[in-house]
Amino acid sequence: MVVSMDVSVLFFAAPSIAADLHPTATEQLWIFDIYGFILAGLLLTMGAVGDRIGRRRLLMIGSVGFALSSLFAAYAQTSQTLILARGILGIAGSTLMPSTLALIRTMFQDPVQRTKAMSIWSAVMAGGVTIGPIIGGLLLDSFSWGSVFLINIPAMALLLVISPFLLPESRSTVRSGVDAFSSILTLATILPITYGVKTLSEDGWALIPTVLLVAGLLAGAVFVRRQLTIKNPLIDIRTLMERRTGGSILVNFIATFTLMASALVNTQFLQSVLGYSAFVASLWSVLPSIVVGAAAPIAARLSQTYGRPRIMAGGFTLSAIGFGVLTQVRLEGFSPLVVMLVGAGLVAAGIVSVMTLVTDYVVGVAPADSAGAVGGLIETSSELGGAFGIALLGCVLAAVYHHAVSPLLPLELAPEAVRAAGQTIAGASAAAQHLSTETASQVIKVSREAFITAMHVTCLVSGVILLLTTAATVVMLHDKKSH
Repeated sequence: MVVSMDVSVLFFAAPSIAADLHPTATEQLWIFDIYGFILAGLLLTMGAVGDRIGRRRLLMIGSVGFALSSLFAAYAQTSQTLILARGILGIAGSTLMPSTLALIRTMFQDPVQRTKAMSIWSAVMAGGVTIGPIIGGLLLDSFSWGSVFLINIPAMALLLVISPFLLPESRSTVRSGVDAFSSILTLATILPITYGVKTLSEDGWALIPTVLLVAGLLAGAVFVRRQLTIKNPLIDIRTLMERRTGGSILVNFIATFTLMASALVNTQFLQSVLGYSAFVASLWSVLPSIVVGAAAPIAARLSQTYGRPRIMAGGFTLSAIGFGVLTQVRLEGFSPLVVMLVGAGLVAAGIVSVMTLVTDYVVGVAPADSAGAVGGLIETSSELGGAFGIALLGCVLAAVYHHAVSPLLPLELAPEAVRAAGQTIAGASAAAQHLSTETASQVIKVSREAFITAMHVTCLVSGVILLLTTAATVVMLHDKKSH
């Protein structure tokens, strides 16, 4: 929960960090993104390391690193130091997720118990992302921005105390080293691709991110070729070519891809359309997580009777219905807040159900010797799915908003105000502060209408993707013995 929470805990701390450290726009971007980038780039490697040196040992080493780097980040005096500390946090965090997944694989041999354990694991991870902004907001009401990092230390200390007593050590029976070049290639693939997609979707075409994107794809091709030829690969690529295993990883990617669309539109809707403060908006956003907490165990139980493919397809269908509900949000008529919360709850419940069953299936069928590497692969697909979802579906949201709002803006607006209001609804609100009351009211009105249109289109695209994935899930994962 702490590792996933650190992805989102800085959302409310941005103004305080900006006032204290005075980062440039680029530095602020890296303060937020470097953690997730490094986390995604090293999950696969750290999973393989855990298989070699012991999953519990890696978990404890990572806990020490996570606590120390949290302390380092909390007292950073410059933006460059904070970026470095967040990067080290990402390295430490990448040891924890695959280690816990691999330990579940080896501790719970009974499939029913393992499915239950995986559902709890998935619900807790999803809960971390949800409560991160809330905890951050509560701490920032009374303490400095460094407090959002200091809360990690007690959790890591507790883990270090109880791990030797509660967790059995497990490692691969195959004694071999970790291929360092393959580890470098994973970073050389994931970091440039993630950065390139994110930057191009936000800022449009530019030479440097395009070159980095191509370089990442080339590094990925080299990585795949190397895994097919060396004796002890980080991940068995041939296993991924198997229809159900590879299909499960793809399904997991799409699940997190579309989940980000819901988070993206709902956060902006609560703050920029309904006008809630960031903290109040985060409190409302917690309500759907109540549904999520029940969805994962229910899905796990149903899968024992009806099989994973059917329940996963049902989860995607439920999420698609949720996106359909979100397309019915209107400023007039029935409470838009209630409609949004119902839609968001259905989306989250369906997606988390799918992710729970994917994790359970892939880790369950993986050989115990490579459980850590497989756990790292699942988490890598989740991180990349989330990053691509924010980037690409965010691009859809921004493009439709711009197309919808531009013709409606008052003709007397200055070019700078037109540019700001045409990019984002937040930009429209900022521009309205410098306008006359009547003109400002008109700008805010048309920007909200345009955002609702963009929200509907983005949710419609996401829903269609999920419906197509529903059919693909049944085909790819179908097995007479799938339970």
